[in-house]
Amino acid sequence: MSEVKQRGRRRASSPVTHELASLPGSRRAAIAAERISSPSNISVAQLLRAGVASGAGQKVGVAMAATGLVLAVTLPSTQAIDTQHIETATAASVEAEPAVTAGAEIPIAFAAPEVGSALNPDGRLKETLKVNASDVAPQAAKGTLGAPLENLVPSSPFGGRISPITGQVDEQHTGQDFAIASGTDVLAAAGGTVTFSGWHQYGGGNRVVVDHGNGLSTSYNHMSSNSVKVGDKVERGDVVGLSGSTGASTGPHLHFEVIVNDETVDPLGWL
Repeated sequence: MSEVKQRGRRRASSPVTHELASLPGSRRAAIAAERISSPSNISVAQLLRAGVASGAGQKVGVAMAATGLVLAVTLPSTQAIDTQHIETATAASVEAEPAVTAGAEIPIAFAAPEVGSALNPDGRLKETLKVNASDVAPQAAKGTLGAPLENLVPSSPFGGRISPITGQVDEQHTGQDFAIASGTDVLAAAGGTVTFSGWHQYGGGNRVVVDHGNGLSTSYNHMSSNSVKVGDKVERGDVVGLSGSTGASTGPHLHFEVIVNDETVDPLGWL
């Protein structure tokens, strides 16, 4: 009798510890004590936060040792989130860009690119001369020919003037004069074929004519000497002669002509 009471007092006054596991009949209390002190008692939320912070994979397995259950929690990875964000941003930008549409009755035209370049200096002129030179609009002709001298100093213009030689008041000046010292290189204004090289009997002195095709030619007059002969192929900027004052001339200069279908026109409209 006294032994039983003693055991009862021990149970009531002693704290619950792991030592209870060694006493017969107290296994349930021992298991409860193990659950309280076990690391597995950490909350699921704490495990999830630890898994994300440590860079765990998409699936974090949480073992519940106390209950013998396994809880598999699937978390979206950082890569998946970034990909989704990028795809959403891309789709938004595509949707934001307006589509270009036009009615069937509305004509759409595109400006032709500049075809002239250092490798193809006559490109623009060739494009312009796809029609006859007489049909080229002034705005299309402007700037298609190169300068016949490195430095252009205009003197007597194209058109009516008083002749510096005869004094005639209504003389038709058929070209544009440029003041230049004798012996200066005279340059082909564009590529073409030399159709005349020699003495001009109507006052042009030493004269060269270059045919550029489709009704357009240029002539170079009063030169001290010619550097090309009939049939020669020249490129833009090639030397065709040296400036001078031969023929009907009052001093060294270059008389430059632009000829469209055998009619002289104002060279400044093409330079």
